[in-house]
Amino acid sequence: MTSSKLVTNGVRIHAREVPEGVAQKPQISSVPTFITQANASLRKSFAFQIRNYQTNVCIITFPVLICLLLLGLQEGVNKLLDVPRFKCGCQKQNVNGSVAELCGLQYTTNITQARFCQIDHPSAWPALMQVPWPYRGAINATQQLSNKFRHPAILYTGDYPQTAAAMADQLLQHDVHKKGEDSLMYYSKVVTGSSKPLGETLLYEKAFIKDDLYVLQRENCSKYEHFQQFVYKVADQEVPANTTYRCLQTFLSESSSVEDMNSKIYHAAQARIKTRDSQDNDFVTAYDFHDTSVDDLIFNVSVYYNAYRKHSFTRADYYRVSRPMNVAAQAFLRLLAGPKAWRLSLWFVKEMPRGGSQLTLDFSTLLGPLFYTWVSALLFPVVVTTLVYEKQKNLRMMMKMHGLGDGPYWVMTYGYFLALSLLYFAAFVALGSAVDLNFFRLNTYSIQFVLFFIYMNLQIALSFITATLFQNSRTATVCCYIYVFGSGLLGQYFFSFYLEDKDVSRSWIFSLELLPAFSLYRGLYEIQDYATMANTLGIRGMQWENLNEEKNGLKTVFVIQSVEWFVFLVIAVYLDQVMLASGSGMRRHPLFFLGFTRARGDKPGSRALFHRALSRSRSRSQRNVNMESPDVLAERERVEQLRNITDEPHAIVCENLKKVYPGKDGNPDKYAVRGVSLAVAKGECFGMLGPNGAGKSTTINMMTGLIYPTSGSAYIYGLDIRKDMRKIYTSMGVCPQHDLLWEQLTGREHLLFYGRLKNLKGSALSKAVDASLKSVNLSNGGIPDKRVKEYSGGMKRRLSVAISLIGDPKVVYMDEPGTGLDPGSRSRLWKVVKEAKKDRAIILTTHSMEEAEALCDRLCIFVNGQLRCIGDSKELTSRYGDVAYVLTVTTPEKQEQDVIDLVKKLSCNAEWIERLDGTQKFRIPREEVEIRQIFSAMVDAKEKLGIKSWGISDATLEDVFIKVARRAQEEDGEWT
Repeated sequence: MTSSKLVTNGVRIHAREVPEGVAQKPQISSVPTFITQANASLRKSFAFQIRNYQTNVCIITFPVLICLLLLGLQEGVNKLLDVPRFKCGCQKQNVNGSVAELCGLQYTTNITQARFCQIDHPSAWPALMQVPWPYRGAINATQQLSNKFRHPAILYTGDYPQTAAAMADQLLQHDVHKKGEDSLMYYSKVVTGSSKPLGETLLYEKAFIKDDLYVLQRENCSKYEHFQQFVYKVADQEVPANTTYRCLQTFLSESSSVEDMNSKIYHAAQARIKTRDSQDNDFVTAYDFHDTSVDDLIFNVSVYYNAYRKHSFTRADYYRVSRPMNVAAQAFLRLLAGPKAWRLSLWFVKEMPRGGSQLTLDFSTLLGPLFYTWVSALLFPVVVTTLVYEKQKNLRMMMKMHGLGDGPYWVMTYGYFLALSLLYFAAFVALGSAVDLNFFRLNTYSIQFVLFFIYMNLQIALSFITATLFQNSRTATVCCYIYVFGSGLLGQYFFSFYLEDKDVSRSWIFSLELLPAFSLYRGLYEIQDYATMANTLGIRGMQWENLNEEKNGLKTVFVIQSVEWFVFLVIAVYLDQVMLASGSGMRRHPLFFLGFTRARGDKPGSRALFHRALSRSRSRSQRNVNMESPDVLAERERVEQLRNITDEPHAIVCENLKKVYPGKDGNPDKYAVRGVSLAVAKGECFGMLGPNGAGKSTTINMMTGLIYPTSGSAYIYGLDIRKDMRKIYTSMGVCPQHDLLWEQLTGREHLLFYGRLKNLKGSALSKAVDASLKSVNLSNGGIPDKRVKEYSGGMKRRLSVAISLIGDPKVVYMDEPGTGLDPGSRSRLWKVVKEAKKDRAIILTTHSMEEAEALCDRLCIFVNGQLRCIGDSKELTSRYGDVAYVLTVTTPEKQEQDVIDLVKKLSCNAEWIERLDGTQKFRIPREEVEIRQIFSAMVDAKEKLGIKSWGISDATLEDVFIKVARRAQEEDGEWT
């Protein structure tokens, strides 16, 4: 005979004493490898996704439908825009005797159409000044003399008043009218202006078309004066401008300081606004000559240009600034070299050549980052909801209790969501390009892939973190969708303004980009910006070399998202290990990565609750022990002895296991389990009885690692549940109180998955699955290959029992396994459990006394978290049952009192228990009557009293249960 303790693969193995030469069977199975667990998880996930294909297809095709919707909207709107107004102008001309429609700038009279025309040789015209908005009527002597026309002014100031006045005197050219001179040269010499805004295009100068061109003069405007006709060239053809050129007498007004000049401009504008005459003031421009000096050859001037008008401000209006600056430079030249000095430094302005176009709308670029932020982030609620659902339904914990490690679970879960994301974005980009959306087509695909790939991984990591914050999948779904749509709107209407404002600190933008939603928006913003430029200018979109440009923030986005991807993964793994809300069972010490482990009594949250519970119970612990029944005290002593013998072959040892929940809202703490000590040997089925809320399920949940004990511990073949649950899970089977199953998987697929987690492979796995299905009567009629959602409640329960027993686990916990079963299925289940307990330890809870007597070798009764009695059914019945017979008599209701009188004659101390429709129960003390007397009395009175049936029995297990529970309730004040 030998006794030994082995250590194999880091797992401690206790061995019984066996005869020499007999092979020894280890009590704890070897831990499945990472590959084995990952393979099991992968196969299960693959089967689940095949069954759930409709949801997956909807997720992947969503971006496809969005692209098709965009295409439909884009084509519909472009069809509405396919009208002459939004195309280059065309006219019908007689060409070689036939009428043909010719299109081009020379056939366009509408400036809206002109912007869409091809321009090989753009027109040139003099640079003009912006003068105040139209004046009342034509400019003639009559209007001027009647003071109905307000003459505009030019304001000036400077550090040296004399120099400033001299400069101002040279601003407006005198007597430059020369017959025969080229009109473009002529109007480049004189100071010419217009009250018309330049608009968004330089194809036409509105001053020539709208009859609104003025030559600014200080003198010689006392009469109506015609100036030289300007010849306007359109597409190499001379088109005289239909304009009356007029002289506009302009005054010079000196200001004492810049503040005085600003005040005049401001008050003039306010006066015009109050009279609703115009939004313009009466000043053409204003000059601050600062320290300009002819002697020192210093030319320093600030130009204030007039931008007030009715039309909206556009970038093209900046072209009105060039002429005021040119006028100041010419004035300094004349002041320096004489009044006749002149040098042509600004002759004309013209637009660059460009090709023709037609107004179309590219929704992919128009909607831009907002739309694609929403589409990209729509997988976020899907991932979070799936993770929270598994936690809410305890599906992950069920897998973990059957041996699935955290590593394989996260790797396979991450891999699935990554594959789904890749398909999602691949469908999005592919179809977007197929329907010719410029956002995808004009930018390098490799850049798009890198952006979406990094963000996909970042989003999955963020989902893992977010899932730890929720307990309900519906709440998680709502919150995540609010985040998706809210972050998109904040990006479009908040963050984008910071990106476009050049005065905003880049460090502030960098800080905002640390938020994943804003970093995604910034990346999409950059791609959209390059797509817009490419579509407008006909150049390439985003290329890799563009990432080095100073204003391009995509490289920063890549760096931020890559770093956050890694950091978020680390945080997600950490929170999964230390947060109780993660759904992974017992949490680890916050510093577990430094080798710290939870000490005895340590619990989730803080140790305050444990110390409070310990201090309250210490003063009365001895009294409670003394009040325990002898059989409970004997079990406690047995556990203490087993803990001192390390080679004891008992499978389960619970040592003073306690669970206390902190009180809320001023309520006292709830003592769910009060110092339970018990031992279960291999080959034994141990039953737990007790009313609802007695602490049975809580005790099992602590032993299965679902919740952490407040104090005490349990040992499974010497492995501590507080430290070694990962090893215990490999040889543990659980049938939970509520079925934890995937509705989309079949019964066979469930058993295949859990069998693989128990290291079953090949033919051994197939045989074990078939045997399990047959043992619980699920092998006929195609039941194994039906989805679990098609199972009845009893079938699901039988499947849960089969799952708990597959893979030959050494310890099995069954929480009310017979609930919801019909008598036939329950009888078959009992046979399975009886057969299974031969080679393993089983802890079973039940409310059925019949089930407890049939299956359990020993029983205990829980009341208020306390063990009140323990032993086999016969011991409990004889020890706690009343020393009395239970007599049951059924008679017509009118004879009930006669039956009571008869029983009282047999025993004056007989106790009436209950009555129901003529059936009465009595408790008769044994010492007062012999059983033959009862038989004789019942036979004699049968016909006289009309007795239909009667029976006599000893106390049952149910009677013991009721008696113990009632007594405990009476003592509740002592135990609270």
